[in-house]
Amino acid sequence: MATPKQQLADALQASFADRLDSVTVAHNEVTIEVAVDNLVAVVTELRDDPQFRFQQLVDVCGVDYSQFGRDEWLTEDASRSGFSRGVAEASSGRLQFGDELESLTPQGRRFAAVYHLLSYAHNRRLRVRVFAPDDDFPVVPTVTEIWASADWYEREAFDLFGILFSGHPDLRRILTDYGFVGHPFRKDFPMVGHVEMRYDPERERVVYEPVTIEPRVLVPRVKREDHRYFIDQPEEAQDDA
Repeated sequence: MATPKQQLADALQASFADRLDSVTVAHNEVTIEVAVDNLVAVVTELRDDPQFRFQQLVDVCGVDYSQFGRDEWLTEDASRSGFSRGVAEASSGRLQFGDELESLTPQGRRFAAVYHLLSYAHNRRLRVRVFAPDDDFPVVPTVTEIWASADWYEREAFDLFGILFSGHPDLRRILTDYGFVGHPFRKDFPMVGHVEMRYDPERERVVYEPVTIEPRVLVPRVKREDHRYFIDQPEEAQDDA
């Protein structure tokens, strides 16, 4: 007997057919992947169709898949000086200004917007994922006309990932400062940022300057045996006596 999650996946596949790129059931969640051109039509039907009725948009998340599944740390064992350092500069903690990460995804598969939907009528949840077709200029259509709550969610994805939502009524930063440079949740964004700000008493305003912090990665401390903390056996015996 099919589980409720599998029943939902089968219903989605039957209703939308070739308009869905994929339907998966994993980690107790149902996820559908939609092309950019089909996004608005599909989510509108998901909201209005009586068999689905996803009335609420819970969240919109941006995702950067540029280094998906890759790890620069080799932590199977530890030496006396700590865990092995990164074998390749594959994270923002190791990047210098102007460096770019090697892309592990094909063109048009780096940035995605993920929509989390909730149906009160059927007590179901659904994840909808859409990839921006252009990595250099990621754009997906807005869904603010379908769910008003998408307004702030899409602004957050734009601010942190640089994903543009065409048709959004007021697409501007929502978490970072107006003078912020870059998008901090991108995998190639340096952990120290690009600029720093301070108050200039002469100009009587906040000014932005190039960041002065040098990027570095700390080696995790490893607890290891040390003879300085050992107690000799004869001393222990004498103390017991």
